[in-house]
Amino acid sequence: MQKLAGNINVAKTTLNIPHPYNDGMAEEWIKSHKVLWESRAQLIYAITKLDTKQLVGAVSLVGISGDQAELGYWIGEPYWNKGYCTEAARALVTFSFSKLGLNTLFAEHLASNLASGKVMKNIGMSYSMSKTLKNRFNDYVDVEVYELQNT
Repeated sequence: MQKLAGNINVAKTTLNIPHPYNDGMAEEWIKSHKVLWESRAQLIYAITKLDTKQLVGAVSLVGISGDQAELGYWIGEPYWNKGYCTEAARALVTFSFSKLGLNTLFAEHLASNLASGKVMKNIGMSYSMSKTLKNRFNDYVDVEVYELQNT
C-alpha cells in the first residue's frame, strides 16, 4: 500500500493522500478502519485484482451522516485506466443504497483529474458544482462535485 499510495503521481490526483507516505502510515490508516466503521463514520474497502488478490487501490464512504455519504477512491498508477475504480465504485454504490440505506452520495475530484471525473460519470453521478479548496500543501485548487441519488 505504501508503494502505491505513496507514489507522487497518485498523491497529486487527490486532496488527502499524504506525500511523502512514510513508514507506518499505511498500518495506522488500516488500523483505523474498524473503529471508523463501528462508529458508522466511514467504510473503507481495498480494491484488489480478482485473480491474484493484488492490491490496486481503495474505495470508501466518508462522512456518513444520516442517509448520505461522500464516495472516495484512489488507484495505484500501474492500474490506471483499466476499469478497476469504476467497478469498485459501482459495487460500493449498490451496497450503499441496497444494504446501508443511504439515499445520496457525493464525490469530489480535482478539476485537473479528469479520470476521476470520468469514474463519477460512469457510475451515474451528475455534476453538481465547482468550488475551490485548499489541498494538503495549502494551495488553492479547483474541485468538481458530483452527486448520485438512490432512485
